Amino acid sequence: MPNIKAAEKWMRQTEKRTTHNKDVKTRLKTVFKKAVTTKDGDVAKSVESQLDKAAKSGIIHKNKAARKKSRLAKAMATAKVAPAPKAKAAAKKAPVKKAAAKK
Repeated sequence: MPNIKAAEKWMRQTEKRTTHNKDVKTRLKTVFKKAVTTKDGDVAKSVESQLDKAAKSGIIHKNKAARKKSRLAKAMATAKVAPAPKAKAAAKKAPVKKAAAKK
């Protein structure tokens, strides 16, 4: 326990910040998992916004927010492709003209 009053206050502030940041990180993990499993566009936008806000306030690193947003976008893209797979059409290539031999 510190002897200085200001140091006591610093401890209280640090404890408050720590619990708040931990709550935010936990909530971010939960909403991220929910967005990936539900594959809903509105939820994904909300998650991206929350990640940006957390990065802006310094709760998470900006590169971590970017990485999470990228993975979320990738999950959303695969979700949109999976329900409606397109039939592969047999595309014919144009015949290639051969160059005339030089004499």
